[in-house]
Amino acid sequence: MANLVSLERATVVRGTTTVLDAISTGVGTGERIGVVGRNGGGKSTLLRVLAGTLEVDGGRAVRGGSVTVGMLAQADDLDPAHTVREAVLGGLDEHEWAGDARIRDVLAGLLGGLDAPGVGGLDALVGPLSGGERRRTALARLLVSDPDLLLLDEPTNHLDVEGVAWLARHLTTARTRPDSALVAVTHDRWFLDAVATTTWEVQEGEVASYEGGYAAYVLAKAERARMAAVVAERRDNLLRKELAWLRRGAPARTSKPRFRIDAANALIEDEPAPRDTVELVRFATTRLGKDVVDLEGVSVELGDRRILDRVTWRLGPGDRIGIVGVNGAGKSTLLRALTGDVPLTAGRRKVGKTVRFAFLTQEVRELDALGDRRVIAAVEDVRQYTTLGGKEVSASQLAQRLGFTGARQQTRVSDLSGGERRRLQLLRLLMTEPNVLILDEPTNDLDVETLTSLEDVLDGFGGTLLVVSHDRYLLERVADKQVALLGDGKLLDLVGGVEQYLALVEQGAVVRREVPVAPAAGGEAAGRRPDAAAMSAVPAVSAADVRAARKELARVEKALARLAEREQRLHARMAEASSAGEHGALVDLAREQQELDTEKDDLEAAWLEAAETAG
Repeated sequence: MANLVSLERATVVRGTTTVLDAISTGVGTGERIGVVGRNGGGKSTLLRVLAGTLEVDGGRAVRGGSVTVGMLAQADDLDPAHTVREAVLGGLDEHEWAGDARIRDVLAGLLGGLDAPGVGGLDALVGPLSGGERRRTALARLLVSDPDLLLLDEPTNHLDVEGVAWLARHLTTARTRPDSALVAVTHDRWFLDAVATTTWEVQEGEVASYEGGYAAYVLAKAERARMAAVVAERRDNLLRKELAWLRRGAPARTSKPRFRIDAANALIEDEPAPRDTVELVRFATTRLGKDVVDLEGVSVELGDRRILDRVTWRLGPGDRIGIVGVNGAGKSTLLRALTGDVPLTAGRRKVGKTVRFAFLTQEVRELDALGDRRVIAAVEDVRQYTTLGGKEVSASQLAQRLGFTGARQQTRVSDLSGGERRRLQLLRLLMTEPNVLILDEPTNDLDVETLTSLEDVLDGFGGTLLVVSHDRYLLERVADKQVALLGDGKLLDLVGGVEQYLALVEQGAVVRREVPVAPAAGGEAAGRRPDAAAMSAVPAVSAADVRAARKELARVEKALARLAEREQRLHARMAEASSAGEHGALVDLAREQQELDTEKDDLEAAWLEAAETAG
């Protein structure tokens, strides 16, 4: 393995802060290195030193003369006057890139969304693109160029779950040249585990290297911490013995049992599960009662597009649900329908009497009004104490758990970084003591250490939790089940979790059909009050109509009961297929589930219509 870049006692100083302190490391051919560490700890600085765009203040960085280096920074340098084709493919002739399977894979995996009607595909101008589209365009340009050393700074930003899965697969299968290497700064732990063969942790100016991805890094770090604790304990014991000898003279030797450990098993054998699900559900039921939020036959339209189509979804106390879906499928709309912030075109929303929502949106502008306040004051303004995991914690204690140490709690809100503002926003929400917590992309701007602390806090949340995120690790860590919006207005339970969702996307089982907008009863759209003429035109309901409607109700209720039994058997088959890793069978069962959902929706619509007539 030859070195592409070597750092020898490299030092970078900013003002009075030493960002990198005499580090010696290197990147060899064939390596895929993931970089983790706290925000502001020097990860991006390290990447720029490797790229050669930042000179070191001490030591040296050595690169091979013929090594090509490409870097994805957090801000792109795309020319707004160029088309996407010019930005990504440069001067390549069509026969060159069209005949290259690797380039076609990049275009399909990253720029498929640009082919949507009205966007313009490869001929779209870069200038009007959104931030996410520009990010994907810059990443596509870099992957097409295929440099020897690929440096990526937060490559999963603006990518959804399937986009992250595609990128991981591309980097591990398409970039197979033995003379190439990859270094990626990322907070996406699933991506880190899927891609990295080595993990670097940047902390306090130093770089510690761990073999393997995120899981191996966590284990190795825990073992190092345990060994350090053992050494410290031995040193303290020696000092105590020495002091005792000075006071009393040398005591007789005593034997002590030796501490032994068998790798990970010994580290976790006495560790309880991350959360006590039964206890949390009991606590949630006490706070919420049996009813939380029910959506019954709900439809939501934006313009001429139906985002949600006759969705029925019931949330119970203590439910912990992760939501995934294709971009634009309506994930945020679904959350706003639950909270009542978006009007329903059809159906109804039922909310329990004791429900208290807290909604972490993707905006942090609400903190602008608190710019002159200290962090701890901004938290205590909401409440000074709260209950978490059955214990009372103070605002200061909770702030410390989410990364605001003693000194940082006195920082003005206006001086906080983007990640710190995100943490403060969540802190203030938790202090309101909600019993239904909704998080829309909570991982934005958070580093791995903060994400771990956030998950620890959420483990003790005794209420109903809904999370929308492209961070697969977070979804599988904090949620007990996942649901998906596949772009057809329907909500699908994912018995097989995120893996099932990715299998559906990959196998083309995602249904993308135009849903006809059905008029509401009487020809009036839901939410509009019919005028007097329209009301007078509605015919009276006869006694015969009422009797027929009641018979229809009885028929539909029996059909729904039979359907519920079929659905239960189907879920059992899906669980068996998921545990056996039979993705083909899962796709077939998912289609059957969608057909069953359609039949169920039709029956529920018939029930509602008959119930309206029967009174």
